[in-house]
Amino acid sequence: MSGGVRVLLYHATEDPDRIEAAYHEASVRLAGVPGLLGNELLRSTSDPSGFVVVSSWSDVTAFEEWERGPEHRAQTAPLRPFRDTRLSRPFDIYQVRATY
Repeated sequence: MSGGVRVLLYHATEDPDRIEAAYHEASVRLAGVPGLLGNELLRSTSDPSGFVVVSSWSDVTAFEEWERGPEHRAQTAPLRPFRDTRLSRPFDIYQVRATY
């Protein structure tokens, strides 16, 4: 096992400029969070309203500690209005099992 965790957060909007602005604002708020290695905003090529924020974490413990912390909600607030409500669960957590 290689370790590391990727958290995928699914979003939907017809306004790509607003979600990009929200993503940049949230990313600035997240700067310096222990264990957060980086994040990306991806846009679907098959559904122009579909976006995913993928964050990379050093390990699941670092992610869970941040998620339980008091800053979590304020740091991610700019993106919250864009959560993809078409899904029963707008996020998932994946542990890295192998890399090349």
